[in-house]
Amino acid sequence: MIRHRPFGLGHPYRLEPDQRVPPIPIEGEPFEVRATTGNDVAELRVELHLDGRHAVVKARPHSTDVELRSDGHLAESPRRGGRSRRSWIARIDPIPFGSRLRYRFTTPGKAESEQTRWFSVRSARWETDRGRLVQLPNPAPHPDPPPQGGREVPADPPPQGGREILADRPPRGGREIVRDRLIPGSVGWLVADAGPMRVRFALRLEPDEHVVGFGERFNALDQRGHQLDAVVYEQYKGQGTRTYLPMPFAIVTGRTTWGFHVETSRRTWFDVGKTNADRLWIEAALDPSESDPTLNLWLWEGAPSEVLSAFLERTGRPRLPPSWIFHPWMSGNEWNTQARVMDEVERSRLERIPVGVVVIEAWSDESTFAAFRDAQYPVHTDGSPHRLTDFGFPSDGAWPDPPGMVDELHSRGIKLLLWQIPLQKARPTPGSQAAYDQKVMVTHGYAVRQANGRPYRNRGWWFAGALMPDFTSAQARDWWLAKRRYLVDELGIDGFKTDGGDHAWGDDLRYADGSRGDAGNNRYPVAYAAAYHELLASSGRNGITFSRAGFTGSAAYPCHWAGDEDSTWEAFRASITAGLTAGASGIFFWGWDLAGFSGEIPSAELYLRAAAMACFCPIMQYHSEFNHHREPSRDRTPWNIAARTGDPRVLPIYRRFAELREGLLPYLIEQAALSVKTSKPLMRALFFEAPDDPEIWNWPYEYFLGDDLLVAPVTEPSVESSRIYLPQGEWIDVWNRETHLGPVVVERRTPLEEIPVYIRAVRGADLLPLISMPKP
Repeated sequence: MIRHRPFGLGHPYRLEPDQRVPPIPIEGEPFEVRATTGNDVAELRVELHLDGRHAVVKARPHSTDVELRSDGHLAESPRRGGRSRRSWIARIDPIPFGSRLRYRFTTPGKAESEQTRWFSVRSARWETDRGRLVQLPNPAPHPDPPPQGGREVPADPPPQGGREILADRPPRGGREIVRDRLIPGSVGWLVADAGPMRVRFALRLEPDEHVVGFGERFNALDQRGHQLDAVVYEQYKGQGTRTYLPMPFAIVTGRTTWGFHVETSRRTWFDVGKTNADRLWIEAALDPSESDPTLNLWLWEGAPSEVLSAFLERTGRPRLPPSWIFHPWMSGNEWNTQARVMDEVERSRLERIPVGVVVIEAWSDESTFAAFRDAQYPVHTDGSPHRLTDFGFPSDGAWPDPPGMVDELHSRGIKLLLWQIPLQKARPTPGSQAAYDQKVMVTHGYAVRQANGRPYRNRGWWFAGALMPDFTSAQARDWWLAKRRYLVDELGIDGFKTDGGDHAWGDDLRYADGSRGDAGNNRYPVAYAAAYHELLASSGRNGITFSRAGFTGSAAYPCHWAGDEDSTWEAFRASITAGLTAGASGIFFWGWDLAGFSGEIPSAELYLRAAAMACFCPIMQYHSEFNHHREPSRDRTPWNIAARTGDPRVLPIYRRFAELREGLLPYLIEQAALSVKTSKPLMRALFFEAPDDPEIWNWPYEYFLGDDLLVAPVTEPSVESSRIYLPQGEWIDVWNRETHLGPVVVERRTPLEEIPVYIRAVRGADLLPLISMPKP
């Protein structure tokens, strides 16, 4: 069988071996059509019909042994394999704009010739006047024509043009709006057969400007000189420029500070001074069904917090989470029984290590994601929800007494989060309750659909083929949440680890609110977290979600963590960058799996340096990946790290930072409220406090925790001393009480039991007692 899918699987980054590249060709540019066949095919041809002319092109073998399977998620888990197939590529000459090319694949020479159906495609081209780019708020009148700015745009990327509309709307946020940033002649529209597909334009960058934001980013704090895009994507470790939590928003600092927001949930691309050093090129996907599209570009000027406040005012301000999130957290994916969970909690008590939150990932049957593993209960063939009284918990089962466990945790002052995934599992073929739940989702239209009306099946390999609940449907949302309500109402859990949210691939998806995949996929994780917040609030519980994925609007649904990372120094540095960029985008209540959660355990040094940093970030938590319960254990508990590394310093030093964290609670609670009020991130990059100081950009891993603590994590191995930059002001070293007057670079010893932290002198009397802990 010959297989050709012109648009592939909708994967935002990977080119499939059977797709068209690009899916919509550009006028004047050649393109490729790809296909796969069985290994017995020796020749593949492409028949072409264009403007009454017929031609045949021979495809060339691209690989003789391609296994068609998707990217993996969990380390060393079995992959979803496929039959070995041969891949072919044919290069097609450019199509004149307006002409329709018809093509099909054939396999001549076989006893029975195979062929595909006919496919058709038209090219797109860049035009100068096919839509409206609206700058908001309305810029103040300028007496002179705005300058062109910078050097001329070269042919690649080509110059554009187009209409720039200045709307009559009042400013919202920031001291005043930005003038003269849009470069005249830079606006262009990529027009296809159905209408404009994309718009692109350029904003002027000054030589001294730095660009921070674009959601949570792992590659760099300052994106100047980089290319990136904004699409929700599950990149398992080593994210680079990919991210679970993008936003088409950034803050630009230099002689003045300004920011922008491309008001769209569709994919956007950014060239931040890489192609042209003095220009920030922005490209945004459009709704091709609109013949005269409008794209709003919001521009604000003011202090960094004022720019961020203006953005959050439009997209959703952070909610203040309950104060218990600031206690230390603990978690491990292999804690899959009640006995194991309580053993780890008791071990914390015996080691005198405070804990305030437990996250249980492996609690459910991994089929309904709503019932405890081993629980016995009547099957509801209509998919209706269960109550706690419906469940029996065998005394010899994995979870013999969930209510008693929750009560015991609460009596110890510990809150509980349970893991969730927004999928209805389909492999292996579900039975019992899961089978009826799947039937209900299909019958009642509770799942996200494809363009052909069929339910969307997860195209990634993690929970491959699973149905995805459509949270834009009130009925689907209510049904999904009702099945989990007993966990909150009757069991008394305090929140959910809302994992996933990044499984929607393809523009062809259809949502109940009428949006297509190109507009709805990025919004999915926001709706997912919002639904669970709705469940918690409707039960009268001040709970939280703990999400990995997100997009514009996610700030209103705390909390978040940085996703999957190895236990390496490189990943440690990337996680700090993720926290700072997330904060600069409005994600204030953020944490990470300290020292990484995947692969071999971290060294004692990396673990303790990471724990020290996590002590001084919004959420302090450790977590470990599933490792098939093999020995030796890869748990990230301090006692397992101590046992595995043989380093006697691990437990006493970790204990010290956990105790210090408890002492910091009054400060964290105070500063969390101020962050929400002032739009300054709780964990903030230095430019929020010193935007006019060019030296701060040489210290990308330093940050402020609230208004008064400056933190300088040790991010390299085998370090005995560190150089720290202190911006303007008077600063007190929390460990040796030395005072320094900034701006200044200081050098100090950095033993494992200390992390460089400095307090503003004016708050020293208040804060030094909170951090004054005995040495281990």
